[in-house]
Amino acid sequence: MKNIGQMLKQAQQMQSKMTEMQERLADTIVEGISGAGLVTVSLNGKGEMQAIKVDPSLLKPDEAEILEDLIVAAHADAKGKAEAKAAEAMKELTGGIELPPGMSLPFG
Repeated sequence: MKNIGQMLKQAQQMQSKMTEMQERLADTIVEGISGAGLVTVSLNGKGEMQAIKVDPSLLKPDEAEILEDLIVAAHADAKGKAEAKAAEAMKELTGGIELPPGMSLPFG
């Protein structure tokens, strides 16, 4: 029975560490950039958009479609960076053991 108690204690410690990691990631801001810096999107570690910067040269009616595409590209860049940070943090937390397919933190 001693081993089961130790396993439960380790599981609780891991859960606590995962919660701390998720909180740290939520406070992390990553920037995605597109159009050689014409558009910048900032996301937090949960993937929520926090800010967007658009170069004034793109604020022309005939440039709307280009601007829309650049915003989407910058968001995708930022989301990829946020996911990479989350994967790196999880790898550190688990001692290099990768999560099973389909499991991801802090967002899927």
